[in-house]
Amino acid sequence: SDRRLRTPCVKTLVHGDQRRLFNTSNSRMTIMPAWVIDRYGSNDVLRFTKNAGFPIINYPNEVVVQVHAAGLNPIDVSMRGGYGAATMAMKRDPLNINQSGSEFPLILGRDMSGVIMECGLDVASAYFKEGDEVWAAIPPWKQGSLAEFVVLSANEVSKKPKCLSHIEAAAVPYVAATAWSALVNTGGLNKDNCAKKRILILGGSGGVGTFSIQMLKAWGAHVTVTCSQNAERLVRGLGVDHVVDYTAGPVEVPLRALEKFDLVLDNVGGDTESWALGLLKPWCGAKYVTLVTPFLCNTDRLGIADGMLQTGVTVASKALKHLSKGVHYRWGMFAPNGLALDDISEMVDAGKIRAVVEEEFTFSQVPQAMLKVEKGHARGKTVVKISSGEDSSE
Repeated sequence: SDRRLRTPCVKTLVHGDQRRLFNTSNSRMTIMPAWVIDRYGSNDVLRFTKNAGFPIINYPNEVVVQVHAAGLNPIDVSMRGGYGAATMAMKRDPLNINQSGSEFPLILGRDMSGVIMECGLDVASAYFKEGDEVWAAIPPWKQGSLAEFVVLSANEVSKKPKCLSHIEAAAVPYVAATAWSALVNTGGLNKDNCAKKRILILGGSGGVGTFSIQMLKAWGAHVTVTCSQNAERLVRGLGVDHVVDYTAGPVEVPLRALEKFDLVLDNVGGDTESWALGLLKPWCGAKYVTLVTPFLCNTDRLGIADGMLQTGVTVASKALKHLSKGVHYRWGMFAPNGLALDDISEMVDAGKIRAVVEEEFTFSQVPQAMLKVEKGHARGKTVVKISSGEDSSE
């Protein structure tokens, strides 16, 4: 579905006491504050700069958004260390024209809530116009949201829910798009077929888990989750029907005592595959969907061609193995989806889904925010309020 608008023009942006001209439709570039990395590594590779290149509209269906808040996810920590670098390089440069390392300086951050500043030629005003408050999940191969501005395809952007602040809104899009891809696109669930289905979420207190709980409960499903005891109050507050404490012993033991499930969503990985598929109803179309897959690790380790071949062999062999037992084995992948965010925005404004923000950081505290995410054991999302960066130093 195309989202189209009108001719871009030169605009004056006022930010605090700063005033600058920019034109996103040609090669004139200005600079902006951002957190970047110049190489892959640990948290010390993060660098604040006031001289990051201003994003330019290169395609007529793109929009430039001023970022008000950015949500952080585990993938940001992984990408900081180089995870998925080979696949992302292919997505950015399919013909392999640029030299290795051309992605630097790289801006991390997959979640964004902000205001549209400029629209490309093909973005229709029926969908978006300058000044609209929007949210988006940014694809990992694009420059991220830990910056004052970002450029996105209009198909990746959606109107922000009216009832959420930018801080709250920035906690939702990436986990929402990931959960939607896993549960709807891969798992086959929707608002019309979810009633009374039994769903198990392994790892229910993180970003994807807390969002999935709310969406599934809004659609009438029976939801069981695993989490630690100190997260039980959070997930029960989101409407969970049954909680299993993974700190009390081997989690598969109490789960096996329960009625079988129609779908298992695995946010944990590890050895869960060895027992989780046994919790599904056999020969009923039940699915195990895992978000912890070796796809990007394979391409990083073996290269694009061999990595994709290895991935195909792995998923096909596992799918056939479990199909013989009457259950379906699937991998879930993040996919940017502005249309899904449209539906989710309506659910948020209807009071069916709320943002779960665990902690808020300022723009100058991005390294601390990254360390928070890196420690794991999330109880919702970590969000950064984006400012002009005057309180940081180059």
